[in-house]
Amino acid sequence: MPSVKKNIVKEKRYLILLDIDARKRHHHVSEHGKIVKLMVQLEIKCGAVWKEVLRYDCAHGYAHKDCYNVAGKCRKMNLFLDYEEALAVADDDINENWALYRDRFLRGDFP
Repeated sequence: MPSVKKNIVKEKRYLILLDIDARKRHHHVSEHGKIVKLMVQLEIKCGAVWKEVLRYDCAHGYAHKDCYNVAGKCRKMNLFLDYEEALAVADDDINENWALYRDRFLRGDFP
């Protein structure tokens, strides 16, 4: 009987409250231990609405960072990283700088 390789897909999804008005949304998918999809996002609560401030993802086929101001305008930056590196950078950046990004965002600046 021939051996059959199983396609091992793992998905992780979680939401971490950083402060009463700040949270990190994390989602990634791996196949055979390699990251094939990622999204890590900082969200800030403005009134009763959670708004995206900073998002790392690979939605367009490459790892990039989207930065938003309070008006919803977006700046996109190509990271020139593979998905594993981009996921690590995204988690570290938001974990270390979320308060600074929140302050900039609430002033109307880009994070």
